[in-house]
Amino acid sequence: MAEIIGNREEADAIFAMLVAWATAIGEKNTAGVLSHVTDDIVEFTLAPPLQYKGKDQAGLQGWFDTWQGPIEGDVEDQKLTIGGDIAFWSGLTHMLGTKTDGTKVDLWFRQTLGLRKEAGVWKIAHDHTSVPFAMDGSGLAELGLKP
Repeated sequence: MAEIIGNREEADAIFAMLVAWATAIGEKNTAGVLSHVTDDIVEFTLAPPLQYKGKDQAGLQGWFDTWQGPIEGDVEDQKLTIGGDIAFWSGLTHMLGTKTDGTKVDLWFRQTLGLRKEAGVWKIAHDHTSVPFAMDGSGLAELGLKP
């Protein structure tokens, strides 16, 4: 169950778009994923570099090509705040799957999305994903955390 602040009708439209976006990711459908983001999207993803600006079809397809089969997932602790044509979503995202080298992925990460309504359609304008890192001086990512 998601916590929603703001217009419930807009929330329904946003969640429908997010489900379609997540489904496209799971199916490794590059065009489908990119249809749900703005042309000027800014992304702070788990992979280098520090930021991406604009749609990166080749990069996304390259990442999809590193997976065997579908990419599965789920979210917990969702919160959506809507104000006019701008919305803010956050949650804990669980990603599961197998890489082409046989490595099993079972990762929880933090995700924040900034959304913008363009010509009556909600799209993702900002995507920020992160994992905590150890504060013991090692700088190692804490990949085993679960909600």
